[in-house]
Amino acid sequence: MATYLDFEEPLKALEDQITQTIEIGETTEIDMSDKITELQRKLSEKTKEVFSNLTPWQRVQLSRHPDRPYTLAYINAITDGNFIELHGDRSVKDDKAMVGGFGLIDGKSVMFIGQQKGINTKMRQYRNFGMANPEGYRKALRLMKLAEKFNKPIVTFIDTPGAYPGLEAEERGQGEAIARNIFEMMRLKVPVICIIIGEGASGGALGIGVGDKVVMLENTWYSVISPESCSSILWRSWDYKEKAADALKLTSTDMKNNHLVDDVISEPTNGAHRSQDEMFKILKKKIKSYIKELNEIEPTERVNQRIEKFNKMGVWK
Repeated sequence: MATYLDFEEPLKALEDQITQTIEIGETTEIDMSDKITELQRKLSEKTKEVFSNLTPWQRVQLSRHPDRPYTLAYINAITDGNFIELHGDRSVKDDKAMVGGFGLIDGKSVMFIGQQKGINTKMRQYRNFGMANPEGYRKALRLMKLAEKFNKPIVTFIDTPGAYPGLEAEERGQGEAIARNIFEMMRLKVPVICIIIGEGASGGALGIGVGDKVVMLENTWYSVISPESCSSILWRSWDYKEKAADALKLTSTDMKNNHLVDDVISEPTNGAHRSQDEMFKILKKKIKSYIKELNEIEPTERVNQRIEKFNKMGVWK
């Protein structure tokens, strides 16, 4: 059963009317086609109206929508189910919040890495809500180095509320693991594409977020801190999370305007959570175009451009 956010309620009402009208037509044999067409037109117009006027907080809500596809859903759709997952950091254990492995796009191997959230309560606990431990980032780095060894492009999917903040994570070197990934990703000789598909929070996102192309889906956010945490620090309450979301400039449009991401990928009119198959097709096409573009640049030049791009961030005249 689909889940609707508060601002999506008008759409739910129209969808319910369409369903009821179809049922009436089937049970009474009355021709309801004109009525159905009219309701579908209204639904289309209302959908465009709702999704073209979203506030930053509403985009944050959409990025967390339970019906929104997660990393493995994108990977399996893009690779047509031929993804081979690789496990473990060869040191501590296999972090279930971070997944990665090789998959084929039109017969060509690509290394996919990303944070995976659970699709239900049990799986959320199993995946630690998409919050990776140090061994997750070390696994990601191991796979990146493997891709570099075999000269395969890397695609990362970012969707995390942050790296796991537990005591044991800090004891095993959470900060060092993320810093090491940032350092090493700057120097990778293969194309690196980083895609924010949901939440891009703090160092948890940066740990797999350094690439030649850093892009965001339309209804995602990318920030050093979540609106709730920002609100709790500044106002000692979560009640100001909407105000915080406005102030943080965390939406895809804000990030593009501030030159912190390279591109914004438009979602279907009703969002990735309502039209998953269409979103998969859009993203696959984009990934193929990014890989083609980056493969035409010499590795040394690509690394230099990557370093220069990140060095420019936060600098203005």
